Amino acid sequence: MTDVHAIRGKRVVTPEGIRAATVHIREGAIEAIAGYNDLPSGKNIYDAGESVVMPGLVDTHVHINEPGRADWEGFETATRAAAAGGVTTLIDMPLNSIPATTTAAALETKRSAAHGKCWVNVGFWGGVVPGNSGELRALYQAGAFGFKCFLVPSGVPEFSGVNENDLRAALPQLAALDAPLLVHAELPGPIEEANKKLEKSNPAKYTTWLLSRPPSAETKAVEMMIRLAHEFKARVHIVHLSSELSVPLIRRAKKEGLRITAETCPHYLFFTSGSIRNGRTEFKCAPPIRDLQNNKKLWAALGKSTIDFIVSDHSPSPPAMKCLDTGDFFKAWGGIASLQLGLSAVWTKMNGRNSSLNNLVRWMSSGPAHLAGLEKYKGAIAIGYDADIVVWNPEKRFIVKPEMLQHRHKITPYAKHSLRGVVQATFLRGEMICDRGRFLGTPSGALLRRGER
Repeated sequence: MTDVHAIRGKRVVTPEGIRAATVHIREGAIEAIAGYNDLPSGKNIYDAGESVVMPGLVDTHVHINEPGRADWEGFETATRAAAAGGVTTLIDMPLNSIPATTTAAALETKRSAAHGKCWVNVGFWGGVVPGNSGELRALYQAGAFGFKCFLVPSGVPEFSGVNENDLRAALPQLAALDAPLLVHAELPGPIEEANKKLEKSNPAKYTTWLLSRPPSAETKAVEMMIRLAHEFKARVHIVHLSSELSVPLIRRAKKEGLRITAETCPHYLFFTSGSIRNGRTEFKCAPPIRDLQNNKKLWAALGKSTIDFIVSDHSPSPPAMKCLDTGDFFKAWGGIASLQLGLSAVWTKMNGRNSSLNNLVRWMSSGPAHLAGLEKYKGAIAIGYDADIVVWNPEKRFIVKPEMLQHRHKITPYAKHSLRGVVQATFLRGEMICDRGRFLGTPSGALLRRGER
């Protein structure tokens, strides 16, 4: 690793705007933001030139799957992908690992599995499953950043979906702790109804998969969560919002002062259903990628802050589980692998569309940091903040080649796409950990606990 004392650049993105500046670093934190030519003498200085100097991305929706399913993904490979993509902090989801993070003991098992393997900072969400409401306080006190639940089957047996009665047991506890509840917002009823009508349809057709997860499954779930947030005065966050029909519900809830936030993901903003060919199961996710009009409405909702931010929902699996040979969308694992590509994918579609770098920081750095309670020292280039920084060239293009990807399995729907925005260097607490795709030193990411720096 290379320890730097200052990073200078012509385009430094700060909360006050974009300017030529020198970011002075001391003991891993930002000490000052000075003039472009105000350089510390005799110190190690990184000159970013015309490239963008921005706070490292914060990704609060990542499935690392270790321990228990490290053949799907693991701490070392996921965090290498993060560093290569300019992500300096991620929060790991509580499911797909064995054990799932639904008790304080399971959290410690996961922390032990992560020890010494993380190239970037890693924190952990806890899980809400049927019957574990008595575990939530201890899990939160052990350092979980908040909680995640599914309203439909999650895809793995260790993490069951919850119903309204389960939520009524958990939400009073979460409200008392002031802990956010992250919700996979799809209800089973509309999905079951849709699937009855599709019994004889071709499972390799993308339209069959799309029709099997109707927008009403999401909107009815969002309506229920708004009602419960109001009743229990709880913090509710809707993950991977996919449907334009959910947007007015979120907007109205926010206007009423409810503590509702929402995220979407790069794949909902980059791809549209019309361009997905039959059998291309690398595009399978739930909720599904919808049509072009829907895509435009999600972008508009980001511009108006109805949708708060963008995170990856990185959820890879071994190639055999994607059923690429049969193209069966119903048997394939549902998850998009994109942790390394989020910045470039979003920037490519932003170009000319409300494309300020300040928006990008809000959507991919400060917004997610706020959800996790990290907003006082992550997600901004400001005095006192951690010197977690990404330097990238927003004009340069590249073709996504699977062999360049750092995550364990190289399957991604972005393969062969031309993206704009090349990450040049990633810094963690002022130390360069990745230089033009080359990793320096050994993994030095911190294992974060809520409430501790």
